[in-house]
Amino acid sequence: MQPKEEVTKKRIRKPLRILLKTLGVIAIAIVLFLAIVFLVNVFATKSDQAKIVPYGQHVSVDGKNMNVLIQGDGKETIVLLPGYGTAAPALDFKLLIDELSPYYKVVAVEPFGYGLSDGTEKDRTTENIVSEVHEALQQLNINRYMLMGHSITGIYGINYVNKYPNEVTAFVGIDSSVPTQPGMDVKFPLKTFAFLKKSGLQRLAVKLGGSPYAELAFDDRTIEQMTMLSNRNSNSSTMLNEMDHISSNFKGAQGLTFPKDLPLLLFVQADNQDIAGWIPLHEGQIKDSVHGKVITMEGSHYLHHTKFKEIAEDVRAFMEEAK
Repeated sequence: MQPKEEVTKKRIRKPLRILLKTLGVIAIAIVLFLAIVFLVNVFATKSDQAKIVPYGQHVSVDGKNMNVLIQGDGKETIVLLPGYGTAAPALDFKLLIDELSPYYKVVAVEPFGYGLSDGTEKDRTTENIVSEVHEALQQLNINRYMLMGHSITGIYGINYVNKYPNEVTAFVGIDSSVPTQPGMDVKFPLKTFAFLKKSGLQRLAVKLGGSPYAELAFDDRTIEQMTMLSNRNSNSSTMLNEMDHISSNFKGAQGLTFPKDLPLLLFVQADNQDIAGWIPLHEGQIKDSVHGKVITMEGSHYLHHTKFKEIAEDVRAFMEEAK
């Protein structure tokens, strides 16, 4: 007959062995899941690359290719710049470009790391981004234009118009960022984002989350192309470098204002729940402008996805007034 202590030990060991085996099975399942997600991402990335249809044209900047889409042949030129993280700017702006191009020459610039442009190891400071965009326009002999952009273009743009005042005829912001807006001193988890991309979990999340373009006016082909470019470009090393510089880029713009004599039109989201005083922040930017205007619009941060007709009409009316 076994001693009581030995029986007790066996009773304890059995559940412990079961627990360890269960944990082992779970660990193996997680490893297999991650391995499958990683391999699917590798093969899907190669497949996507073969399906991406080129658009626009390449311009040599700093020894790399920057992609630029030009549409329309109007006498006046509009240069379009994207918000941070917009994976395929020329396609993302398509609905707005189609409305503007009958009246203007529209030039959609895809900065390094965006759309079909090359990536770069050069730091994504405002100074570098602005000078690279300007160089692309110089290569295309575009020397006089209205600068128009979404979101973070409000930061790059305010630097741009002060640096090249003899070239920019007006600035139009589409829910553009303001240097003094709160909350931009945040530190982003760059390593986590890099892991999500490399592991394939980012692609899986996008797949399970559904398309953000599904209910919009984009055609199926454009949605498919934007999705593939989003999987390719989002959280790339170039994008993450820009994210790492967001705080310092905002801080560097805080001493800048738009030139008083520069026509300034700002389209602003009417109900921004994330940033306090969103409309007053923009009203403060135009208060000293000789010709400045704030137009509030109902919609998401990407106002040009739904208000493209209104934006195009208001831009034309504003520029006529400015003349």
